[in-house]
Amino acid sequence: MDALGRLFDIVPVADGVFINVSQCGGVTFLGILAAGDTWTLQEATAASGGTEQNLSVITKSYVQTTGAGADTWTKLTQAANAAEVTTSAQDCVVIEVDVEELSAGFDYLKLTSTSTGTVTAILRDLKVQRKPENLPARGA
Repeated sequence: MDALGRLFDIVPVADGVFINVSQCGGVTFLGILAAGDTWTLQEATAASGGTEQNLSVITKSYVQTTGAGADTWTKLTQAANAAEVTTSAQDCVVIEVDVEELSAGFDYLKLTSTSTGTVTAILRDLKVQRKPENLPARGA
């Protein structure tokens, strides 16, 4: 079986899009090409938003200077917050969220760039494994 559908699912264009995370263990958000950005994490009760709120669980992230694999990851740490700020010297950021961190009744997550960055969501630890062509739509 392919890794897509067994180990992970992916939403390639996920900037500002609520993603259903109810059938996975967590989401790894990848933000790229921002040249300095603020990345804000929110949770919601529906794909359309429903009740939505900031989710202050970001305590660490990982950044690379180029995002091209030519440099190593650097760990950033902070007090629990709903936002991560990267500098113009950090073109790639990874932020991980476990579904246990969501508030009760909230099954949707989104990460939003406030500048030129783009976001990809990688849903991991799938509770139901399927062929890629049988994976459900995840975003709104």
